Amino acid sequence: MATPHDTISYSRPASTHLNSPLYTDEKQGAIAGIAGNNSSGTGSLEDTKDRKDFEGQIAGDDGEKKIGWYRKYHGGHIIRAVLWWIASLCLHRHDKNWVIPFLLWLSIFIRIVTYYVPARLVMIPLRFVWKYSAVRIMKMVPEKMRIPAAAFLVFAIYMVGSFASAEHPQNTRADRAISCLGLLIFIFVLWATSHKRSAIKWHTVIVGMLTQFIIALFVLRTGVGYDVFNFISLLPRSLLSFAKSGVAFLTNQTVAQQGMFFFSVLPAIVFFVSLVQLLYYYRILHWFVEKFAVFFFWSMKVSGAEAVVAAASPFIGMGESAMLIKPFVPHLTMAEIHQVMCSGFATIAGSVLVAYLGMNISPQALISSCVMSIPASLAVSKLRYPETEESLTAGNVTIPHDDTETSANGLHAFANGTWLGLKIAAMILGTQMCIIAFIALIDGLLTWWGNYLNIDHFTLEMILGYLLYPVSFLLGVSRTGDDIYRVAQLIGIKLVANEFVAYTALQNDAAYALLTDRSRLIATYALCGFANLGSLGIQIGVLQQVAPGRGGDVSRLAVSALLSGALSTLTSASVAGMVLQDPGSLLPSNV
Repeated sequence: MATPHDTISYSRPASTHLNSPLYTDEKQGAIAGIAGNNSSGTGSLEDTKDRKDFEGQIAGDDGEKKIGWYRKYHGGHIIRAVLWWIASLCLHRHDKNWVIPFLLWLSIFIRIVTYYVPARLVMIPLRFVWKYSAVRIMKMVPEKMRIPAAAFLVFAIYMVGSFASAEHPQNTRADRAISCLGLLIFIFVLWATSHKRSAIKWHTVIVGMLTQFIIALFVLRTGVGYDVFNFISLLPRSLLSFAKSGVAFLTNQTVAQQGMFFFSVLPAIVFFVSLVQLLYYYRILHWFVEKFAVFFFWSMKVSGAEAVVAAASPFIGMGESAMLIKPFVPHLTMAEIHQVMCSGFATIAGSVLVAYLGMNISPQALISSCVMSIPASLAVSKLRYPETEESLTAGNVTIPHDDTETSANGLHAFANGTWLGLKIAAMILGTQMCIIAFIALIDGLLTWWGNYLNIDHFTLEMILGYLLYPVSFLLGVSRTGDDIYRVAQLIGIKLVANEFVAYTALQNDAAYALLTDRSRLIATYALCGFANLGSLGIQIGVLQQVAPGRGGDVSRLAVSALLSGALSTLTSASVAGMVLQDPGSLLPSNV
């Protein structure tokens, strides 16, 4: 387990790139500066400040770990976990789900065991099986045929997973076929507009699309997947009720129970951000990000910086995820900058996720969309802007510790998080107020102009609804009524304003009240991303602040990354349209 003085580094030989580096002298200097203190050359950054990690270990100036409170009571933790698991099965074997307690116990047990037994020993039999099964099969296929064969295999998995199951009134095979066609068209558009089609690494694209589909199948087609993601969604939903206790202290119980945005959503955001900063200080969040990053680094063959940002974006947001690789940002390749921005645009952050759950939006759809966005953003970005340079982190996954914002202790981190949460809540409050007012201004001008042409209700929503009608159709939206037009309007509002305004309209506007369950759920997936004009400015501002010398490159790639992030989110909506079984089961009961 990494401490604040270590970095997780999974190395592989850097791949051979098509072109030589554009700035070799600068990059060689960066390699020497960043990896100078690391004999293995994996790019680790070390500090000498004493600090505890979440396992209670203390890394001193000599770099040695001393036994802390966590390791000291490992045996007690195992016994308590086993007793709790047995008691839960005995007392609630009929009325409660057994999957979640078992997985929680298994996680605690494996984590503690692997603290003493290196994980590489556990991986030896898995590597043996992999080497003499999958690798042998791959070598039997001629090298020139491997990518086409893999693509055909993934296509077959898509077809079987989409069309083998029985039909549902709101999920016919015709609906699935349209969603599948839409996904193929999105991929074709990305390929046709690629920066350099000959440099596309199809392994990354194929594995990304396959992983996205498997996640969707796991959540939307299996009972275990539904239970797991439902349990995960309960955690942020519980934050809403916990935040109400704080609101009740400041006001009263009656105000705390009201559904007003100011009293229900914003306090939950402040509380969530402060909690995230606490988890960040004890490196619990680092651990999850590192594991996600290592998996995608290994499976999709992307650089370490790209894997870290893609894995972190659904947890902490687009600006904060880029800060995880702050020392490397000035030396990222053009493709990596594109990927960093695309990952931020393709998903939403945990802080606003809590807000959307407070608006009674399907929690399983939101959370599964966030997870699906990780492989999707990597695949889409590498299809639109493939790597043609030599990456500084091509052979390792590294999350350096940033000593510039270190908190003194957990209480200090929680207080800093509260202040950060207040700033984020204030930004959301002001942004939503101004954007909604600005859209009302545009609608007023368009309506006034349309009255002289005898065009009734000539608004921005109407224009966007017609422009994006083909996109909505290709997602597989229900063809009954005017669902395609209405979902197209929502997608347009999300792109021009933001997803907050679009979700508010979806939940509260009478024009969208008659959407079918299928259309409403596909819209939920299609809106789940930060790809909008406002976020474009935020993304450019953050990266320019971190790396002022790369401001021109960031600006040149920003629009492409924005469109790629939007398409990444739309591919998740298409995949959801292909595998949905009973859309109504994923929607809150009062929708």
